[in-house]
Amino acid sequence: WAEINYQLPEKQREAAFAELAQRAEKAVTGEPQAAELHIWHGIILSTWAGAKGGLDALDLVKQAKAELEQALKLDDQALDGSAYTSLGSLYYQVPGWPIGFGDDSQAETMLKKALALNPKGIDPNYFYGDFLQREERYPEAKAALEKALAAPDRPGRASAEAGRRAEARQLLKTVEEKSTASTNK
Repeated sequence: WAEINYQLPEKQREAAFAELAQRAEKAVTGEPQAAELHIWHGIILSTWAGAKGGLDALDLVKQAKAELEQALKLDDQALDGSAYTSLGSLYYQVPGWPIGFGDDSQAETMLKKALALNPKGIDPNYFYGDFLQREERYPEAKAALEKALAAPDRPGRASAEAGRRAEARQLLKTVEEKSTASTNK
């Protein structure tokens, strides 16, 4: 996942995520009670949707949501609450009704649950920071992104860590610029 998301050229990502999603679906079919596999399938589907873009991506995010909800039913603490993190990110990035299921209140609830389970984690802090900056809550966003950047490394996830840290640094820069602009009005 990380190699596709952070290292492949953008034009090659959609096809690579499609292939990875098929492999993840087979894994889930083989072990339907494994919450971790449902989480990864949901993450792959949602990232594939991001690579695909547009209205065609809505079916993928709906499938991702279903996978993540199933993971929560099986074990809401699996992968340090990653199902909450991923669902939270879907809720604030997907359009609301009537197009999609997006809901900022639900997003914040999910992201706070993720942070309760993994308060120092890079992913819940990054996505909460992104959510907060979209809500124009810049001081809170800055604090969350700084926590993301200070997060301990996860074993075996060097590529994912490097990619997420780069995203967090870029978003922090954006937050600082927007915060300065809003205080200078």
